[in-house]
Amino acid sequence: MLARIINETTDAVVAAVQGVDDVLDAVTGTVKDQVVNVIQTGGDVGGSTIEAVSSVADGAIKGAGKVGASLTDTAFNTMSGVVKGVSQVGGDVIEAVRGGAEGVVRATAETGGDVGGAAVSAVSGAIKAAGDVGADTSQAAKAAVGGAISAATAVGGDTAGTVRNALLSAASLPREVRFI
Repeated sequence: MLARIINETTDAVVAAVQGVDDVLDAVTGTVKDQVVNVIQTGGDVGGSTIEAVSSVADGAIKGAGKVGASLTDTAFNTMSGVVKGVSQVGGDVIEAVRGGAEGVVRATAETGGDVGGAAVSAVSGAIKAAGDVGADTSQAAKAAVGGAISAATAVGGDTAGTVRNALLSAASLPREVRFI
């Protein structure tokens, strides 16, 4: 079932961005709609919300990769869509942030993209989007970092070190994130 979510989101992102001027807004809207749909039909998912949201984020990154969009820019907007979608249905924003970051890093690694850059963008996107919906940005940052590191560790190889180093050295992230 989670593979179906990934494939549906990949196809939805590809369809949404073809022929539009603002690819990143299209990604945000598509991810938001996919998250809302997945959560509202939660009985069909067969897993937790975090796994479902992770699958949506995974599919968004893969879809963006298929159309040649920047994966780091897409990571930021994917997290925005995740937070907006979960917030719309009254779900747990912090849990969703963790799942979104996991999906972003996992898919970026699978597509051969810049996992460090994608992780930093995912955390930045989570912080911004959480603030936009009135969620605790500090908790969102911790959840995003945790999700990114968890996925990087699962990918294996040097991925965890790459993600950790990128997060620690990113000047764009709040200081407290760099010391998590």
